[in-house]
Amino acid sequence: MVTKEHFAAKPLHFRFDQTKGLQAIIQDLLAQAGKRQLKSTSTMYQGAVLQHLVGAILELALPGIQIAHSSFSVADAVSDRSGDFVIDDSIIHITTSPGEAVIRKCQRNLEAGAKPIILTLAEGVTVARVLAGNAGLSGRIDIMDAEQFIAANLHELSLFKASAHRLTLEKLVEAYNRIVADNETDPSLRIVMG
Repeated sequence: MVTKEHFAAKPLHFRFDQTKGLQAIIQDLLAQAGKRQLKSTSTMYQGAVLQHLVGAILELALPGIQIAHSSFSVADAVSDRSGDFVIDDSIIHITTSPGEAVIRKCQRNLEAGAKPIILTLAEGVTVARVLAGNAGLSGRIDIMDAEQFIAANLHELSLFKASAHRLTLEKLVEAYNRIVADNETDPSLRIVMG
């Protein structure tokens, strides 16, 4: 019999399929985390995976810049932090379901002279844009599909060579797992390539 504890200890499986696009591969991983989240009462797997994937892709894309990471539980809580990632005057907010709290943070970012960016799931992009519009911030916040953001960076890091995709994905998983090991206590957030 598989217990809840047994399920929680299993890592996520990153399935590399040469016939799929990079965005579809990322979507599959996030869908797997979403399914796991439905079976959990305490861990927001999808948000944690998304935050650490973005952190890993930022590290790979910006090797000369120190990227500060934090536990997802700290980053996800409504706090005084200006955003999930701060790179120069850009502040990146990661969310699977945008709400008014992230828009208020973006407002504070703008007031401080920073450029806020919201990365969310595809279905959250329209919601974030509507909320930004309601707050009078239309066009002042970059709101993007996180899956596309990650996939576009993977293409660039692979120099747009399909033959380099697997190696680039392996580097992403390696960086992601290091971030999880350094910042999380839940080993089920780890990813294994399959």
